[in-house]
Amino acid sequence: MESHFWYNKSQRNGILFLFIILFTAQALLYFVDFSDDNELNEQQFALIQYKIDSLKSIKPASNHQKRKAFNPNYISDFKAYQLGLSVDEADRLFAFRQKGKFVNSAREFQRITGVNDSLFRLISPYFKFPRWTQGKDSKTKKPAVKESPDRIRDLNKATTEEIETIEGVDLKMAKRIIAYRNYLKGYTTNEQLYEVYDLKKETALRLRQYFKVIEKPDLLKVNINTASFKELLRTPYLDYKLTKKICAFRDDNEFFQNLNDLKKIDSFPVEKFDRIALYLCAE
Repeated sequence: MESHFWYNKSQRNGILFLFIILFTAQALLYFVDFSDDNELNEQQFALIQYKIDSLKSIKPASNHQKRKAFNPNYISDFKAYQLGLSVDEADRLFAFRQKGKFVNSAREFQRITGVNDSLFRLISPYFKFPRWTQGKDSKTKKPAVKESPDRIRDLNKATTEEIETIEGVDLKMAKRIIAYRNYLKGYTTNEQLYEVYDLKKETALRLRQYFKVIEKPDLLKVNINTASFKELLRTPYLDYKLTKKICAFRDDNEFFQNLNDLKKIDSFPVEKFDRIALYLCAE
């Protein structure tokens, strides 16, 4: 009798292949998650990470603006308002400054204005004071500029520390102002401040509110008819090219009858004549 459970070789292979397919399908269903949750979570994570990176890129720019230092002695009404000072607190500072006094430390600023500790902690890290005030007692008065006109300082006697107290003048610029004064052998006019290299016009105007030429220098004038080339070249406002033209003019005309003859020189800077004339004579 023939069995119903007998299969030929091809049928057995087919059944085996079917089992393999079913086993593979079950394994895939077990080990692989075909839901969209994982993909959605990755998209959300990428979006959050993008926002974090964006905030990180913005933060340094904000810190750069907040960290801009300033000297609290020169704040305006609007600046005081921006800092969060009340009207009374700002008025106390302005009254202190009108007496010709200067705040030399952050603690002195708090003592004069009376600002509370929380506001003080926010704004004091951005205070900037001249280098000479560092390490000194807060009660020390600023030994420099007085605002009242009758106490204006002599520009020719001012020290580097005194000039540095002016808003917009750092130590490097203060030294440059002194160096130019030495080159000129002393400032003769207040307008010569505008000639200092890289000194902004508004800063020069501010300097002139506190400093002016009180005692003019006693300049030793050089005789333009007998001076050597090197002597003339050391004269302020005379560069190599102009000195060469002066000597050539003198050789052609034997001597200068007066200083106005300088104006006859080709391309002579007439606008500088009055200042050049401070250092020369024609005898």
